[in-house]
Amino acid sequence: MAGPDFSADLATLDMSLSSIEAVIDPAGLKVEIAELQEAVSAPDLWDDTDNAQRVTSRLSALQSDVDRVEALRSRLDDLAVLVELGQEEGDAASMAEAETELTALQRSIEALEVRTLLAGEYDEREALVTIRSEAGGIDAADFAAMLLRMYLRWAERHRYPTEVYDTSYAEEAGIKSATFAVKAPFAYGTLSVEQGTHRLVRISPFDNQGRRQTSFAGVEVLPVTEATDHIDIPEGELRIDVFRSSGPGGQSVNTTDSAVRITHLPTGIVVSCQNEKSQLQNKAAALRVLQSRLLEKVRHDRETEMNALKGDGSNSWGSQMRSYVLHPYQMVKDLRTDFEVSSPDAVFDGDIDGFIDSGIRWRRTSELAAS
Repeated sequence: MAGPDFSADLATLDMSLSSIEAVIDPAGLKVEIAELQEAVSAPDLWDDTDNAQRVTSRLSALQSDVDRVEALRSRLDDLAVLVELGQEEGDAASMAEAETELTALQRSIEALEVRTLLAGEYDEREALVTIRSEAGGIDAADFAAMLLRMYLRWAERHRYPTEVYDTSYAEEAGIKSATFAVKAPFAYGTLSVEQGTHRLVRISPFDNQGRRQTSFAGVEVLPVTEATDHIDIPEGELRIDVFRSSGPGGQSVNTTDSAVRITHLPTGIVVSCQNEKSQLQNKAAALRVLQSRLLEKVRHDRETEMNALKGDGSNSWGSQMRSYVLHPYQMVKDLRTDFEVSSPDAVFDGDIDGFIDSGIRWRRTSELAAS
């Protein structure tokens, strides 16, 4: 019977899962879980709201890690039994079921293996993503809108909640910029490899002569701040302006000046939010975005200082990292990892896990090579 070499494949999966278990350390996590459960049961836990949220969030995340590893180990053990029985009895149906489960289990273990590579300072955080149109005029604005949809569809595929804070529409089509949050554990560590300049090559739908156009859009990914970050911003350092929210084509969305723009005077950082229902909500959302930008600035300044001490001023972030080619052929290629696919439509519909996984592996390899 033609099919996979189950003995070799099961041994490989067992080795991969054992390596993951060594990194995640379920036994050690269970000790911390027991301590956190005791803390959660304390009657005065919610006297300190910030600490209570930190404890309960940590407990939920650790329990999820343990459950995920144990579920994969159980599935692997069950698969080994299914293969053994199927081979002994010559049961073709059981072997077909085993082959299907083997493929699914390989994908699940590979996904968790990538997750173990997310060990950066803020990798566990939720993500704040900003997309901006760059060179290319109306095509660039349209491309930025395509990227916005791509990331929102990716989050939807994974059932990650998202919240769009601000969208600045271009005059003819597309967007000048958009900022949104992905509210899932490890969203920052996962999406941070998407940061950089994206390039689109296609026959422009906005060109009457049907010429090929190259356009660019930038993606910025920041970690969402938490209460423990202590990013204090004195009111005197802020200039707050209110304006009327607008939609595509400059049409007014609200009849009141509910949109908020905040300028951080010492750094010149400007953020805005117009998608919430009230001026108060927009101000709160804009402040969250500003805090994330300031947190990233602190991290970047610290990293720059460390690189200077090491005598290494190189930094590949922010450079062109992916090409989306729609003409004269169909291809999407990551210029750092060489990972590529020939189905741009699927990519623009949110099928980007292959790019993200290869990006995380590439980043980890680069970090090890630099250390």
